[in-house]
Amino acid sequence: MDSQQFIMGPKVEAFERAVCEYLGISHAVGVTSGTDALLIALMTLGIGSGDAVITTPYTFFATAGSIARVGAVPIFIDIDPATFNLSIPLLREYLEGCWTDPLGRPVNAAGHVIRAIMPVHLYGLCCPMDELSELAARYELSVIEDAAQALGAVYPSKSGAAHAGTMGDFGCYSFFPSKNLGAFGDGGMVVCGDASMAEKLRSLRNHGGERRYYHRMIGGNFRLDALQAAILSIKLPHLDRWSAGRRANAATYRQAFGAVGLDNVLTLPTEPYAASGLANHHIFNQFVVRAPRRDDLCQWLERAKVGHAIYYPVPLHLQECFAYLGCLQGDFPEAERAAKETLALPIYPELTPEQLQYVVDTIAAFYCQRA
Repeated sequence: MDSQQFIMGPKVEAFERAVCEYLGISHAVGVTSGTDALLIALMTLGIGSGDAVITTPYTFFATAGSIARVGAVPIFIDIDPATFNLSIPLLREYLEGCWTDPLGRPVNAAGHVIRAIMPVHLYGLCCPMDELSELAARYELSVIEDAAQALGAVYPSKSGAAHAGTMGDFGCYSFFPSKNLGAFGDGGMVVCGDASMAEKLRSLRNHGGERRYYHRMIGGNFRLDALQAAILSIKLPHLDRWSAGRRANAATYRQAFGAVGLDNVLTLPTEPYAASGLANHHIFNQFVVRAPRRDDLCQWLERAKVGHAIYYPVPLHLQECFAYLGCLQGDFPEAERAAKETLALPIYPELTPEQLQYVVDTIAAFYCQRA
């Protein structure tokens, strides 16, 4: 407040350096939101009309929305039913079915040149990035990691442990207040390892100008507020401790649901990298279960004053605004099934054992009284 430096400036630069150090990456560019992080990454790659980007239909709207906003076409690949992340076998099958143009680029049946893959590290669990990166390299596709829910998550790559967001060409993060590192408003960040791409990102976030009133390209107003950067700088050193709290709460849920026999009723989150020895193999930005009679359970939890949420009730291919893509009910059955069955339970690190047990007891009471 005293400095009157509200937009960009030293606080933003200090936070960017802190994120680079935390992630072990060369460049970090603070932006206005996680949505704008995805958008500016696409703009930096020059992706637009006539292009296509592969992503998942089971994610927050911004993932596919950002692709459409630059004029490109989102191509959906169904999810793995266990992890809810993009299915690598289906991705491979899709790419093998494409033809290549004279430049060797994959082209789909509609004639769109596929330029990139945008995997989402959903709920704080990384996609299988080794396999995805191999496919991207084979087909010369850029990779934009949507790590909005996964800052701090670590993946056991063949080349060593790697942070979510640092394995592709760009990593995009959100600091929306509900995220595991949340600001006091909107905020986001793009990270990358290429100096020229980072320079372009910085220019595009400031209307495409490198100095005031001189513009080589058309960008946008994607500048991170200094106040949010200052708040995030204070919170960042606590992130791993908070992630540890979320993991501990997840372990408590597993034990407590097992003790009352609900581990055979609910499908609890999978932890495919648990044996890797990495602490942050899953950071549980959300603790999402599959629940029979999910909507009735939501009403029961509401009456018991237990917080809950559905991530996400309508998969993207069935959203009204994407009707022009021609997708139909049944095209992506796993995403559609997840939309009908999944439920997020409270997982934030400040939960007490008594509160966690209350959640379990409340859910147990629901299924007992309907048995």
